[in-house]
Amino acid sequence: MFKTNEYFEGKVKSIAFETSEGPATIGAMAKGEYEFGTSTIEYMTVTSGVMTVQLPNSTEWKEYKEFETFTVDKDLKFKVKVTEDTSYRCLYK
Repeated sequence: MFKTNEYFEGKVKSIAFETSEGPATIGAMAKGEYEFGTSTIEYMTVTSGVMTVQLPNSTEWKEYKEFETFTVDKDLKFKVKVTEDTSYRCLYK
């Protein structure tokens, strides 16, 4: 069955589900800046909007648009900025 998640006072919400590749979530972020931590390797794909991301061990911010994916290793933190409501899919491995 599905599990719902809510973070940052409801500004980030997701629904967890199982795929043939493993556990995943689909979700949406309201305009804002967020910091996330990982407990597995995460493959995050933007499905609408734009995410500006600062990956671990980097001082640079990179923009990811629709259907672009970035990867974050296990047990790290990364920062995200969105200037409009933005949706994503995250695959956990």
